[in-house]
Amino acid sequence: MELLQTLIDIFLHLDEHLGAVIQQYGVWTYALLFMVIFMETGFVVTPFLPGDSLLFAAGTFASPALGSVLNIWVLFVLLSVAAILGDTVNYWIGHTIGPRAFSGEVRFLKKEYLDRTHAFYEKHGGKTIILARFVPIVRTFAPFVAGVGSMTYRHFISYNVIGGILWVAIFLFGGYFFGSLPLVKENFSLVVIAIILISVLPAVYEVVRARIETSRSVKASGAEPHAEPRKD
Repeated sequence: MELLQTLIDIFLHLDEHLGAVIQQYGVWTYALLFMVIFMETGFVVTPFLPGDSLLFAAGTFASPALGSVLNIWVLFVLLSVAAILGDTVNYWIGHTIGPRAFSGEVRFLKKEYLDRTHAFYEKHGGKTIILARFVPIVRTFAPFVAGVGSMTYRHFISYNVIGGILWVAIFLFGGYFFGSLPLVKENFSLVVIAIILISVLPAVYEVVRARIETSRSVKASGAEPHAEPRKD
């Protein structure tokens, strides 16, 4: 039981344990990284898996300065494929389940996340597939919502490929070029936390902005002047 808990902890926090995993499993780390990125983007029930921080950590450990077995170009190709395949699977799951996902019939889906992503999708259209790559939670639900909606797969795949490659490239090469800096290495845990917080900011901004607009609309509708009754 303790071994199982340890494995689950490593799987869920692979970005924090990556150095030890590389030392123990060597090139098999590629398969583990592929699996996590694929699942984080491919299944709506796993938005809690590390994404941005894991890519940054993988790029850091691929730096020649650390002498790791990981190769940055192999990682880039492999994880781009994982991200693209993940979104593709997610799209077809949404396409298969259909509108039932928003009716509450599918119990394992958190309707709050679905509604938030649906609103994001309604505002930005097809670009959501690219933009959502950089927003945790929304990233996992965006392809699902696209599958539920009217977006054809031909339309979806172009956004999927562009978004997947951009997402992987930015965080992976960010870790590769900056992760080995002394300041980053000495405060790696803080850097990972900062990446997570920065990734969440767009979603927080959207929620706050939506609430402000709703509040203004309510005040505006309630502030309309009423005609005074005429006194003869």
